[in-house]
Amino acid sequence: MATTGGAAGRGGAARVATSDPGRGAGRGGDAETIVEVRNLSKTYRDFWGRSKKVALKPLDLKIQRGEIFGLLGPNGSGKTTTMKLLLGLIFPSSGDAFIFGREASDVSKNERIGYLPEESYLYKFLDAEETLDFYGRLFDMSPAQRKQRADALIEMVGLGRDKKRQLREYSKGMTRRIGVAQALINDPELVLLDEPTSGLDPIGTREMKDLIIDLKKRGKTVIMSSHLLADVEDVCDRIAVLHQGELKELGRVEDMLRVTDVTQIRAKGLPPQATEEIRAVLRRHGIEDAEIGNPMTTLEDLFLEVVRDTEARPGRRARQ
Repeated sequence: MATTGGAAGRGGAARVATSDPGRGAGRGGDAETIVEVRNLSKTYRDFWGRSKKVALKPLDLKIQRGEIFGLLGPNGSGKTTTMKLLLGLIFPSSGDAFIFGREASDVSKNERIGYLPEESYLYKFLDAEETLDFYGRLFDMSPAQRKQRADALIEMVGLGRDKKRQLREYSKGMTRRIGVAQALINDPELVLLDEPTSGLDPIGTREMKDLIIDLKKRGKTVIMSSHLLADVEDVCDRIAVLHQGELKELGRVEDMLRVTDVTQIRAKGLPPQATEEIRAVLRRHGIEDAEIGNPMTTLEDLFLEVVRDTEARPGRRARQ
């Protein structure tokens, strides 16, 4: 398997689909389980077999088809280790991991997986078209299929105007986008993205998050890791919070972030008289410290609004 993507071809994936015992697992009313992890752990040892670092403590997870699952935690929390264990790039110290019903050590499963590592190891002397053609050759794809797939992916990641430029001329954001494109060259069912917004500016970050959401709309299952809280909050359906190799929290983002003892009312164009009436109702119920005011946007949304307005109306201030 190439270090920047899945292994084997899309043509092979079609052949495997009819014989994979785990492909239809979980159907019949329940969501299909794509990834299942049971008591998975990893301890790195020195030459003498002594414990050097516990990278991942026993972990149990299930990831369903079609969801965006986030691995959240600071650097060194075990996120990348978990991804490498799922890909079969390293072997666990204990426990099991199953992808599409197969053991993670079964490399044939990787023909249905796309992988973007934290650092994309791409050939800088190739342009975007040549890069995707190269990785397409690692799969059982005809020249016509490679050309069609490469053209579609280049447009999908927004590199149409730069497809003839060598990768050495690409910015960090452009490099990440072509990295995502190569991870998708085999039209995978499961996509693993390790720190996909690493090093990107706010515009590149927003574009990357929109691309991840679009992958879900296309029916893909996405596992992404990040230490940036806003990135995970914006795109993930469920998250697992890791710290020092241990699972600390697991659940749906909306459930974990909801403040249950606070009630919020939002209305547009509320006149002052209505505001006072609301305050009076709250006082009748013994609530004196209610906050009524204008909601705050995020700095990211403000920045993107300024940039887009400036591009649409050059020379004019976006906000007065």
